[in-house]
Amino acid sequence: MPLTGRWTLTRYLIEERRRYPQASGELNALILDVALACKAIARIVACGRLHDAGGGAGTVAASAIGAAAPAPAPASAPGGQLNVQGEVQKPLDVIANEIFVRMNEWNGHLGGMASEELAAPAQIPASYPRGKYLLAFDPLDGSSNIDVNVAVGSIFGILRMPEGAGDDGRDVTEADFLQPGAAQVAAGYAIYGPTTMLVLTVGNGVAGFTLDPNLGEFVLSHPDIRVPADASEFAINSSNARFWEPPVKRYVDECLAGRSGPRGRDFNMRWIASLVAEAHRILMRGGVFMYPRDTKDASRPGRLRLLYEANPIGFVMEQAGGRASTGRQPVLRVQPSSLHQRIGFVFGSRSEVERIERYHHDPATREPATPLFAERSLFRD
Repeated sequence: MPLTGRWTLTRYLIEERRRYPQASGELNALILDVALACKAIARIVACGRLHDAGGGAGTVAASAIGAAAPAPAPASAPGGQLNVQGEVQKPLDVIANEIFVRMNEWNGHLGGMASEELAAPAQIPASYPRGKYLLAFDPLDGSSNIDVNVAVGSIFGILRMPEGAGDDGRDVTEADFLQPGAAQVAAGYAIYGPTTMLVLTVGNGVAGFTLDPNLGEFVLSHPDIRVPADASEFAINSSNARFWEPPVKRYVDECLAGRSGPRGRDFNMRWIASLVAEAHRILMRGGVFMYPRDTKDASRPGRLRLLYEANPIGFVMEQAGGRASTGRQPVLRVQPSSLHQRIGFVFGSRSEVERIERYHHDPATREPATPLFAERSLFRD
């Protein structure tokens, strides 16, 4: 894409729309509202604990929402409660969720929303028109890292309403959101770090926009992001090593063996524990991220959520030339079974992810590697 001057997010979306003369512009308007929510959250995150002193994050949230739509200011939420995931909500989780909902419920482009922080889909109030899209989001990914000043972010994916859904004026249901990731029409994330960036795909590659604090606008800074094909970094939580399945252990062991091992080169290990930060690093310089299925909790086939974490990040990775997988199959082909479904997630440089998939399908990998775990062992799975 030729660049003349500094392209804002608005101009980028207009140029993309010109490729589809039949497009109504509703998707563009929806993305701009999502971006506005991300700007507001970026200001709140920048306040850190200052919001506890009064006049900080709460004031920013109320003013941002009030400017976006004729909706009442959000009720204050103390945090500290458990969300549907069984995780303790932080105050900023609650505020970020409220911003996403309020800034997108009024615009007439959505039939409903799904959030990590809400047990059921958020309905569009009867006072507002309803649209043909669905928005799934994690309003503040990695919020536990705020106290240590590590980059956090927001993740979102946009789907079309199923054909005929909502025509009778009914509220959206969980089933409306249960679409594979390949059905997304747009996805992306905002990362709140030394700079605030919005990384976006509308199905035609991936572009990165940096928030210019002087303009108050997202400006195109990374016009065609591509995941490097080869890399020598991997990210995994090694404290779970005792719960890993054999294919994952094989891959990690080979990386750790370095130049003298079967891979013939040294690898570095990274672990930030912030999905957005991990994804951004891999987009910028390659590598592979693994939060695989393991045996730590048999009731959970993975840790990350499919609809509003794995699918949007997976769509971005695939559009940037990388690969996103469960470890066994492409994550974007998985048919969701529930709104908050968890799943194993592996993504990054295509060659590395494909290697991990091969190991999962290799019968030899599933065989015990030591006599202790041989077929006759008492510890056989």
